[in-house]
Amino acid sequence: MKIVCIVLDSVGLGYLPDAMDFGDEGADTLDHTVLKTGLELPHLSALGLGNVPGVSTLPLAEHPKAAFGRMREVNPGKDTSTGHWEFVGIHLHHAFQVFPQGYPQEFLEAYVQRIGVGGWLLNRPYSGTEAIRDYGEEHLRTGFPIVYTSADSVFQVAAHTGKVPLETLYDWCKVAREMLIGPLACARVIARPFEGEPGSFYRREDLRHDYALEPPRNVLDVIKEGGLEVVGVGKIPDVYAHRGFTREVKSGSNPEGIERTLELMREAFSGLVFTNLVDFDAKYGHRRNAEGYAQALAEFDSRLPELLAALGPEDYLFIISDHGNDPTYRGTDHTREYGMLLVVGPGMAGRNLGTRATFADLAATWAQRFGLNWDGPGTAI
Repeated sequence: MKIVCIVLDSVGLGYLPDAMDFGDEGADTLDHTVLKTGLELPHLSALGLGNVPGVSTLPLAEHPKAAFGRMREVNPGKDTSTGHWEFVGIHLHHAFQVFPQGYPQEFLEAYVQRIGVGGWLLNRPYSGTEAIRDYGEEHLRTGFPIVYTSADSVFQVAAHTGKVPLETLYDWCKVAREMLIGPLACARVIARPFEGEPGSFYRREDLRHDYALEPPRNVLDVIKEGGLEVVGVGKIPDVYAHRGFTREVKSGSNPEGIERTLELMREAFSGLVFTNLVDFDAKYGHRRNAEGYAQALAEFDSRLPELLAALGPEDYLFIISDHGNDPTYRGTDHTREYGMLLVVGPGMAGRNLGTRATFADLAATWAQRFGLNWDGPGTAI
């Protein structure tokens, strides 16, 4: 038996009750994207996405092919690590550290001394594409790293591959990961290589690398210790600091992630295939590009029949999301929203899962389906 879980990164289903605390009241990634673009999602609708509480823009399925619902995030945040850690049964007592004014001067002075450069550029919350547009030329002249953050708990380091070798950029990020602990602990350090010429710089998303805090024991460890495969596709292994996986499969774009997932679904093994499709978030949500977001959703919807056809008779497919990133909303940051939950598999068709109390219901469900003991949070579906 396989469980295949695909994260549609940032495809939120409406703002959470505590969204006001995050400045996100009124955000609704899916419905607002559909309203703005006229998007149709026939295959997701057939699974029951339009039947989910709060989804108002997609048609109701008379006989949904999946179990359908939404998940409320308990962890205090709206970023990748916060959501993904909760998926695998980790409830955080405190939010990851954020730096709305940028990182402390004394930290950056120590950091550039460690990596052997004479200074840094930027150091404040900033759009990644705008960071290389506004500071890329100065970076080429000085060789200084472009460092920036966001509303999320991240320390991002951008460098041009023609100025700074890729492995050097990765080494710079490893140093930052070593230093960003204790009071300065952030969830992820992200290497952001870019290329091109002034006026036409572009990020190499396929060369991006995340360096995450290592999570505590979670359901991935339980599945692996149970003798099953745990395969992470795309950025998934990075999010968990490579803990709990038996295999890691690289992918860049959404189409590549889908192809790698289909290949794994056709292999003969039992265990978990865990995929993140990042384009919704990285390419379109943060850039507030509703048309691009809609196109990415339409492309995933068009590939859904292939994914369903690749399921074995005892397999399950989970389609979920980790937060929102409403492309029609103000700003460029994630939005605090319900997570999507669609489940295809034996006995799932037509089940209304309602609003789940925590993303950790996934961890409890995976353990139960694999016949493994789980003593963490969550209630099995």
